[in-house]
Amino acid sequence: MEQESFKSKFEKFHDKYYKLLLIIPLIILILSFFYISKVYSQTGDVIYKDVSLSGGTAITLNGDVDIVKLEKSLSQNFSGISLTTLTDISTRKPTAVIIQLRATVEELKPEIEKILGYKLDDKNSSVEFSGPSLGNDFYKQLLIALTLSFILMSIVIFVLFRTFVPSIAVIFSAFSDIVMPLALIDYFGIRISAAGIAAFLMLVGYSVDTDILLTTRVLKTKEGSLNHRIFGSFKTGMFMTTTALVAVLPAFLLLTSLPDSFRQIFIILSLGLLADILNTWLTNVSVIKWYCKVKNIQ
Repeated sequence: MEQESFKSKFEKFHDKYYKLLLIIPLIILILSFFYISKVYSQTGDVIYKDVSLSGGTAITLNGDVDIVKLEKSLSQNFSGISLTTLTDISTRKPTAVIIQLRATVEELKPEIEKILGYKLDDKNSSVEFSGPSLGNDFYKQLLIALTLSFILMSIVIFVLFRTFVPSIAVIFSAFSDIVMPLALIDYFGIRISAAGIAAFLMLVGYSVDTDILLTTRVLKTKEGSLNHRIFGSFKTGMFMTTTALVAVLPAFLLLTSLPDSFRQIFIILSLGLLADILNTWLTNVSVIKWYCKVKNIQ
């Protein structure tokens, strides 16, 4: 009886305020656009790119290195330094430090050797260099792949539902699932690598699953009332999203010894899945319910 009472109260609340609930994700989306625009005005791009996309040098120093001293000394001669510490899973002790910045190996390596007081070789370090033109070309190709995947996804959605409003609602939610995590990534100052762009590419697929589930069950299934179909899809959709979060979020929080590119994928997917909960069950569900009320779909 208590469950039925709660469900009945929630149905009345949702029927009364579902349009107002649209305001919450819209405000967050506007703030996300504002912050991304701010980053673009400062950097000329919507993300902070690491050396794999902007060009530069990445040097991995094995062992426990004084990262504070290293960063302070390097900042006297270089700008835009990114340092990442890798730790052992069991002991939590530092195992390596990754230094990334836009400089050549010839410029960076002698400075690091001077700070550390010993020569860098294949045993105590590894060096990677990417030219600016190569990094920019790779970045452009990844953006083209991301744009094409989103366009193709949109076409599939329109073919699947063949109605304008529900299709736009799904596409808008998927778009928001990319913009909101992007704004947070910029806010945290994370430098995006090629793996990070690939994670956003994965979000295009992840983000439409629950939206398609909701729209299909509400519009193409006639069993039960409108609210019954919405709540049924909510249970299934939240189970799907929670399962995915349980897979990727602990990996980011616990596996600190993984390379930065892997952890970057995990954090982007986690933020995208959290945004998907907001955009599916506030934005998309409100638009679909509004559409059904106007079209008298019960």
